[in-house]
Amino acid sequence: MSSIAEESPHNDREPSDASPAEAATAVAVADPATPAPERGPGRSWQGVRALLVRLHFYAGVFVAPFLLVAALTGLAYTFTPQLDQLVYGDQLRVEQVGDKPRPLTEQIAAARAAHPEGSLASVITPPGPEDTTRVVLSVPELGEKQRTVFVDPYTAEVRGELTTSWGSTPLTTWLDDLHRNLHLGETGRLYSEVAASWLWVIVAGGLVLWLGRSRGQRAKSARGVLLPDRSARGVRRTRSWHAATGVWLALGLLFLSATGLTWSHYAGERFGQLLDAAKGHAPELDTTLPGAEPPAGEEGGEHAGHGAAGESAAADPADFDAALAVARDAGLGGRVEVTPPADSSGAWVVAQKDNVWPVHYDQVAVDSEKAEVTSHSRWADYPLLAKLSKLGVQGHMGVLFGIVNQIVLAVVALGLTAMSIWGYGMWWQRRPTRDDRSAVLGKAPARGVWRRLPLPVLILGIPAVAALGWALPVLGVTLAGFLVLDVVAGLVRRARTA
Repeated sequence: MSSIAEESPHNDREPSDASPAEAATAVAVADPATPAPERGPGRSWQGVRALLVRLHFYAGVFVAPFLLVAALTGLAYTFTPQLDQLVYGDQLRVEQVGDKPRPLTEQIAAARAAHPEGSLASVITPPGPEDTTRVVLSVPELGEKQRTVFVDPYTAEVRGELTTSWGSTPLTTWLDDLHRNLHLGETGRLYSEVAASWLWVIVAGGLVLWLGRSRGQRAKSARGVLLPDRSARGVRRTRSWHAATGVWLALGLLFLSATGLTWSHYAGERFGQLLDAAKGHAPELDTTLPGAEPPAGEEGGEHAGHGAAGESAAADPADFDAALAVARDAGLGGRVEVTPPADSSGAWVVAQKDNVWPVHYDQVAVDSEKAEVTSHSRWADYPLLAKLSKLGVQGHMGVLFGIVNQIVLAVVALGLTAMSIWGYGMWWQRRPTRDDRSAVLGKAPARGVWRRLPLPVLILGIPAVAALGWALPVLGVTLAGFLVLDVVAGLVRRARTA
């Protein structure tokens, strides 16, 4: 991948005479304040490369801090399964694996005896023989969070309790919030969306620049593209490490960008609209019992008659075993979550929670009195977009392929960190050091490159950029901000020249 400090293609070693205002400008495609030279280069495809150089440089300079933070926080989140076992091992694991688990009724009774507060929200069966059962309680003072009681399934002994958020431990929740929003709420989410929105732009632009440069200046072999040039020195050596690393990590970085955007705030809304138009949502589970009328204000469909945490009516613990038995007979194996209905018109919901490949996301609605399945939702019935979205999220979180997934994400995060550091290093290495021309940083790429773009690129590119700005609003807004800064910098420079 090409450097965030890539030089102008027409003057690789030109001393820097850029003003501080120009060095702080953003990506440029127009500079109405700077008159065009009387005899400048004509329109050609070299203008496209010059534009990519400028785009890659400024996107790297301004977005790299966001990418660096996202990489480091994502690296920490990647190993939350191991960290959870280290910190909460007493709650998550049993002391000794027994022969046969006790009924859920006994386990729930033990949990409620130790923690009678709140209401019973759901029960999650152990994912493995050495794991504990989770009895989830809805406690009003915890708000959207829950109190999860961990019970040894073989002895019905309470191992402890934690305040969880959607099933995640306090440590995982803290690291997740750090990666998503830096613990700054909705405002902080903008940082991660900026990073995800620009990451693919930087990666794609860097690949084009490096591959094009390799054809012209380096050996036309795979080695010249995939491996750094150890014979080079200074900024060229740093650039080769930066670019070669980017080539190896390109697919991983593009995957993280795409999957991160699907659950971002603004781009995520656009993705939701795409799923609506393409009918790509997961099939809904009808939880209304046959012949029953849903409460006023509710309609059939997913979660109809199936309340959120804290809304479930008092459920008989024995019914948990009955609902689980019906679901097992229906083919739901592995780890499942059993959730009681919110009222008499609703069915029990038993949903698989196996996020490791091959995933299992089947769920059934159960009439516990008749001991029968009233509705089901199968993973095989998910539309392609829903499957890709679900699998992409799990891969982004590092759980889809277990430890292999975690190692790959860690390598990508460390590589992105190194590339960001190398990029800023090149910017510093390119600084002029002559006595009559010294500067802290290297010169920015040339302005006014839009005048050298072929007309077809301009005609097709402007609507394409506008459409992209609509699909990725944060990208569009920040790009517009870059253009405004660029114009202001041009006006400042023109005033100084005058």
